[in-house]
Amino acid sequence: MTFIAGLVLFLGIHLLPTRTALRGRLLALTGAAAYKIIFSIVSLAAFLLLLHGFGEARAASWNSVIWSPPLWTKHVAFALMWPAFVLMVAAYVPSTIRTRAKHPMLASIKIWALAHLLANGDLVGMILFASFLAYGVVDRISVKKRAASGPLGEKHGGVLNDILVLVIGTAAYAVMLIYGHAAWIGVALLPG
Repeated sequence: MTFIAGLVLFLGIHLLPTRTALRGRLLALTGAAAYKIIFSIVSLAAFLLLLHGFGEARAASWNSVIWSPPLWTKHVAFALMWPAFVLMVAAYVPSTIRTRAKHPMLASIKIWALAHLLANGDLVGMILFASFLAYGVVDRISVKKRAASGPLGEKHGGVLNDILVLVIGTAAYAVMLIYGHAAWIGVALLPG
């Protein structure tokens, strides 16, 4: 099954850094540059496999509805997704938001997964979003133990970067809300 293979491969490669001894051996074997290239290629391939598999699995006859989320859960999901986008941007822009969130990408993933778990009740959706939520929790615990600082290291930013993070995150959220979710995921969030 393509969906499960993509999910296992994508989360597996992203959990590799939590296995410090294995990661250390791979780095020693390949070198840092080759490790990053291989990690990126496997991540991209797994992501594409996951996207394709998710689309197939959503339409499969075995994808049953586990629960029917009430309307209010969709409103909660809409509200949660704005900070998820802001935190996603903060992961790559030195800012006070990034510093305070400590690991904003993992926070973004957990918020995204929770929001989608609340608003989706089909089996495939629940498997996907629960898996990402579990990954976010496990990786955050590991990051704390490893004292890993994320892609920007210890860089800090000020108010202008906070504004930049908020503007870009809000714009990305608006694009996804108005256009992107329907175009890229196949599910319109707003009435046509």
